[in-house]
Amino acid sequence: MKVFINKNIPEAGIKLLQEKGINFTINPTENVLSREDFIKICQEHDALLNVGTNKLDEDFFNQCPNLKGIALFSVGFDSVNIPSANSRKIPIGNTPDVLSRATSDVAFLLMQSVARKSFFNHKRILNDEWGSFDPLSNLGQELYGKTLGIFGLGRIGFEMAKKCKAAFGMKIIYHNRSHNQEAEKELDAKSVDFETLLSESDVLSVHSNYSEENNEIFNKNTFAKMKSNAIFINTARGKFHNEDDLFEALTNNIIWGAGLDVTNPEPMKADNPLLSLPNCCVLPHIGSATYEARNGMAVCAAQNIIALFENKKMPFCVNEEVYI
Repeated sequence: MKVFINKNIPEAGIKLLQEKGINFTINPTENVLSREDFIKICQEHDALLNVGTNKLDEDFFNQCPNLKGIALFSVGFDSVNIPSANSRKIPIGNTPDVLSRATSDVAFLLMQSVARKSFFNHKRILNDEWGSFDPLSNLGQELYGKTLGIFGLGRIGFEMAKKCKAAFGMKIIYHNRSHNQEAEKELDAKSVDFETLLSESDVLSVHSNYSEENNEIFNKNTFAKMKSNAIFINTARGKFHNEDDLFEALTNNIIWGAGLDVTNPEPMKADNPLLSLPNCCVLPHIGSATYEARNGMAVCAAQNIIALFENKKMPFCVNEEVYI
C-alpha cells in the first residue's frame, strides 16, 4: 500500500509508519499543491494522510477511485464529503482528544486578551503611545463570576469550561444537540436553547463541529441579541461567523469584543479592518500549535493509516458505518 502525505508531519507519526514498513511519499515541496497536482498524486497512491483543508468532495472521490482510506491531520472533517466516502466504503480518520487542551488554551487566552484589550495596548507601546497614567482610558473588564456560554460543548468546549470555572468561578451554560452529562455533573453546566445562550452569555465561545446548517450562524441578527458587554470567541471554524457583521457589531458597541483564532475567509488579509480595532484580538489559527498536540495528532493520523494497512478498523474513524 502506498500512502501520500501532502505536508510533512512531526517525526512521531513518521516513525510509526516506518516501523510498520509502510511505503509513503511526502510532498517534497513546502508549497501547497494545486488541486490538479494534488489529485494527480493521490491517483498514484492507495491512501492519503491529508494535512490542511483540501476539498475532498464528490469530484475528488470520482477522480481518485483507487483510494482505500484517508487519515486527516485534524479533528475537524468538514472538508470531506462524508456521503461520497461512505458510498465508496472509504474510512475517514481524524485526530480527536489530543488537541483539546491546546485549543481550549487559545480560547482562554483570547478571552482574557479581549477582556483587557491586550493586543491593542501592546500596539500602543510599539507606536510609542504609552503616555501617562489616565484613570479613565483603555479600561477592560473582569471575568469573575460572569457567565460563559459554550456553543458546542464537546471535548474542547469542556476543557474551556473547566478553565473558566476554576479560574474565574464562571457560570457555565451551553447549547448542544444533546446533553453533556459530564459537564452538568462536574461543572454544574446548564443546557439552554440558542436564544438563551445569546442573551445570557457574558462570554460566548464557539467549539462546535462545523456544518453547512450553521454557516454564519453568528451574524447581524444574533450579535444584536447578545449583551453589550459580551465577548465573542471563535476557535472552531471561521465560517461560523459573518466577518462584516462582526465588524459592525464591534464598531457600533453591539458587543464588547471578539477573539478569533479562525477567520472567514482564512487566511485573513493584512488590511482586514478587524485588525485595527481595539476590541478585537486575532491569531493565525494556532489552536493546536504545541509540540504535545501536534505530536499527538501525528500519532493518531499514523495509527489510522496503520490500521488501514493491517485491514483493521481505524481507531479514530468518523464514519464507522463504512465497516458495517
